[in-house]
Amino acid sequence: MRNAFQSVALIGKITNPEIREQAFLLARFLDTRSVDLCVESRTAEAFGITSHPTYDIETLGAYADLAIVLGGDGTMLVAARALLEYEIPLVGVNRGGLGFLTDIRADEMIDAVGRILDGEYDLEQRIMLGATLLHDGQVISTGRAFNDVVVSKGTLAQLIELELVIDGEFVQRMRSDGLIVSTPTGTTAYSLSAGGPILHPGVYALALVPICPHTLSNRPLAISSASTVEVTVIDAMDARAHFDGQLHADLEVGSKVVIRRMDRYVTLLHPRGHSYYAMLRDKMNWG
Repeated sequence: MRNAFQSVALIGKITNPEIREQAFLLARFLDTRSVDLCVESRTAEAFGITSHPTYDIETLGAYADLAIVLGGDGTMLVAARALLEYEIPLVGVNRGGLGFLTDIRADEMIDAVGRILDGEYDLEQRIMLGATLLHDGQVISTGRAFNDVVVSKGTLAQLIELELVIDGEFVQRMRSDGLIVSTPTGTTAYSLSAGGPILHPGVYALALVPICPHTLSNRPLAISSASTVEVTVIDAMDARAHFDGQLHADLEVGSKVVIRRMDRYVTLLHPRGHSYYAMLRDKMNWG
């Protein structure tokens, strides 16, 4: 049987040495399926993989039509951001914590990947956010986020004041520890911890969730993902913008963060029969 995917990229969580064994196991299996395997360069260096071509993560997508991520959701976030332009589907094998995105268990890896190569998979597309940071009308930084863009206080334990504008219309000013602008994917991450709703990935909406607001009537808000969200720093001794909790940029009074849904989607593959609600029951211990 011809494989549904002829070339596969492997990306691993390099800070977890236990993943090395899984990486070699997967490489051997893919070789038996006559799949062209390439490995992300840092993964290859960390695990001592010398038997397959290696490429930096920024160019890896040019050499594969599928990427397999061994690690946790954090590793998947890195892969999703880096490979977005290539629009290749991602498969996640969980070797981290909860694993909302990396949903294949390690002991099921070979069977699950085999079924995906046989074409037995469910496909879903999820949205990605792009953010532009401006000060005095000048672009100072850009970023992208699969989970969320967060404007929050920095190291000082003081409230900051933010102004929220949606599609050019003033919505409110808030004093809080910050504001989370989350994709549906991100609503099971920081947004959930801050009291935000869980949005099904098929709902193309954004959740705007205040972090510890000073006014108790300041509640989470769900809006269309087609909206443009502008967050301006009105008053703050120390403020930052974070992208997926992994990258950040410092902000000043007057700095503005403009957030829009990107044109491209992140494609995730799951073994056939995957259920989002079953995953939630398992991860959230709903019984």
